Amino acid sequence: MRRLIAGIAAAMLLAMPAASPAQAEEVSFARQIVPILKRRCATCHLTGEEPGSMALHPRGAYGSIVNAPSEQAPLLRVAPGKPDESYLYHKLRGTQLEVEGKGEPMPLEGWPLPDSEIALFRAWIEQGARDN
Repeated sequence: MRRLIAGIAAAMLLAMPAASPAQAEEVSFARQIVPILKRRCATCHLTGEEPGSMALHPRGAYGSIVNAPSEQAPLLRVAPGKPDESYLYHKLRGTQLEVEGKGEPMPLEGWPLPDSEIALFRAWIEQGARDN
């Protein structure tokens, strides 16, 4: 009986999909997302008076993007838990037109972000877009 149970347990473990690194580790807004925003976004979105009305400096970024309505699309900028319904994620991927958005992909200078950084944004949003 023990062998049967052990065999079933082993088969169940093998059948489970492996978690990706982004899913396995919690993404930190302060340590991983803010540095990207500071380096790639805050130069054009510093005070919130620039186009897009977002202050993406370290102290203002979270409040400017999480649960905030987009001015360019019928989506929230970041909808916690819903990357495909988050306009910021679409702007970073260059798919903003597919969700009734407008304008250019972001960031304007040096677009696109590396896939690894876009994956961090996706994972952070999937994990609930926490201010951690």
